[in-house]
Amino acid sequence: MRDLIVAVDIGTGSARAGVFDRSGTLLGRSEHPIAMRRPSPDHAEHDSENIWQAVCISLKAALAVAGVAAARIAALGIDATCSLVVRDRQGQPLAVSGGEEARWDTIVWLDHRALKEADICTATKHPVLAHSGSVMSPEMEMPKLMWLKRHRPEQWAKTGFFFDLADFITWRATGSNARSRCTMTGKWNYLAHEEKPWSESFLQAIGLEDLRERGSLPEETLAVGEAIGRLTAEAARDLGLDTDCVVATGLIDAYAGTFGVLGPFAGQPEKLERQLALIGGTSSCIVAFSREKKFGFGMWGPYYEAVLPGWWLVEGGQSATGALLDHIVRLHSAGGEPSAANHARIVARIREMQQEEGEAFADRLHVLPDFHGNRSPLADPHALGVISGLALDASFDGLCRLYWRTSVAIALGIRHILDKLGDCGYVLDTLHVTGGHVRNPLLMELYRDVTGCRVVVADTNDAVLLGTAMVAAVAGGLYADLPAAGAGMYPGGSEYRADVKGRYDRDYRRFLALYRHRAELETIE
Repeated sequence: MRDLIVAVDIGTGSARAGVFDRSGTLLGRSEHPIAMRRPSPDHAEHDSENIWQAVCISLKAALAVAGVAAARIAALGIDATCSLVVRDRQGQPLAVSGGEEARWDTIVWLDHRALKEADICTATKHPVLAHSGSVMSPEMEMPKLMWLKRHRPEQWAKTGFFFDLADFITWRATGSNARSRCTMTGKWNYLAHEEKPWSESFLQAIGLEDLRERGSLPEETLAVGEAIGRLTAEAARDLGLDTDCVVATGLIDAYAGTFGVLGPFAGQPEKLERQLALIGGTSSCIVAFSREKKFGFGMWGPYYEAVLPGWWLVEGGQSATGALLDHIVRLHSAGGEPSAANHARIVARIREMQQEEGEAFADRLHVLPDFHGNRSPLADPHALGVISGLALDASFDGLCRLYWRTSVAIALGIRHILDKLGDCGYVLDTLHVTGGHVRNPLLMELYRDVTGCRVVVADTNDAVLLGTAMVAAVAGGLYADLPAAGAGMYPGGSEYRADVKGRYDRDYRRFLALYRHRAELETIE
C-alpha cells in the first residue's frame, strides 16, 4: 500500500530529505551537504551532479531512519533554490564560467555576476517587468542567461538545456523535460496568465531570442500538484525507491515553505488573503496570496498560479539576513566562525546587556542591512549596507551591540516591506515564520514587536519540507487537491503577539531617515 510520501528540500548548502505520512507527521529526516565554488565575491557555483548525489544520500538515509520500504512511497516532491543549471545538447554538465572543470554547471541563486545584465533588462521598461516590481534582479534567470551568452559565447554555443534547479532534479528523476509553473513563473519572466506566456518581444529586447531553442524550454508548464512522471529505473536505484513512485512538479523553496504554513487556509479565501509567510534563512522571503493581481514597485510578482490554482502570489525579500548575521560575526575582531554555539553565546550576552542597560542598549548604533543589495522594496541590487554610530570598541560586547542592531535592522526591513505591501492593497495581519530564523530568539522577538503583527510558528521543525510533501501528496493521489492536503497535513502552530506596541516606531523613523541620507550621499558630486 502506497500511503507515504517523500520530500527533498535543496538549500544553499545542503539537501534535506523527509518521509511523511498522510497526516503530515515526519517519520524520518536526513541532511547532506552540497559543494559551492566561490571564484569571486559576486560569483557562486554549484555542481548539479553533486547536488543529485546529496539528494540521493539524504533520501536513502531518511528512509532508513523511518524504517519504511520503497513500496510504501507514493510520490516524491522536490523544492530547491532558484539556481540556474546549464547542460549541453547531450544533457551533460557545461561549465558556466568556462574552464576545464565542466562540473561547475550551476549559477547559484545568490550569484550577482549579472548586475549589468539586470540593469539592461530594467532599462527596456518592457511591460513584462511589471511582474518583477518594474526592476530586474540579478537573482532572476534572464540576467544570468544574458551573462552566459555575452561573456561565455563558446559555452552558449554548446548549450542544450537550461533548468531551474528544481526542474533539473525532476528531469534527472524522470527523464521528462516538463517544467513547473512555480519555477517558470517565479524566475523566468513566464507569464502564466497570458495566452502566449513567453514574451518574444522581451526576449528579443534583451538579446535572448534563441533562448527557448538553446534551452529546450517548453511552451506549456505543469501546475503545482501535478505529476511529472514516474522514476526511471536508474533514478529509482540512486534514490532507494522504485519505478512506481510518482514525481511531483518542483517548487521554489520559499514557495514550498509558504504552502507549508499557509496551506491550511488554501480553502478559506477570506482568511488566506490576510496571512503572510516569512521564510527566513540565508536570505528572507515574504510571500502573500491575492485573488486579484496587485502590482507594487520592488515586489516580485504578482505571479499567476505560482502555487495555488486561480491565485496570484506576491513576494518581497531581503537578499542577506542569516548570511548577514554570519558576516557580522566574521567581520568583527571578537567574532570568529559563526557557529551555532557562537551565535548562542552572542544572544546570551545581549540578553544580559539588555537587562543591565535597558532601552539605552546600543541606542545610538544604526544599521542598513543592504550588504548584498536591497531586493524589496527599493529593488536596488547595487545598494550597500550602512553602519552608523561605531566607537573604538573591539570587544566582545561591542560585537554584541552590533549584532543586536543588525537584527533590529533586519526586522525593520520586514516592516518596510509590509508597509509597501499595504500601499499595494494587501491587508495583512498575521505573519507565519518558518526556516532557520525560528531558532534565533532575537529575530523572533523582533518580528513580533517591530511589525506589530500576530506571529505564528508552525509546530514543525521543517515547514519547507512539509509544504513539498503536501504537494507530493496531491500528485501521489493521497489528497484530491492542494487545499485538502494543506488542511489535512498542517500540524497547527503557536501564536505570539507584540509585547509593547510602538516600541520600535522611533527606530523605524531613524531607519527611513538613514535611507534618505544614503541616497543623498550617492547624489553628491
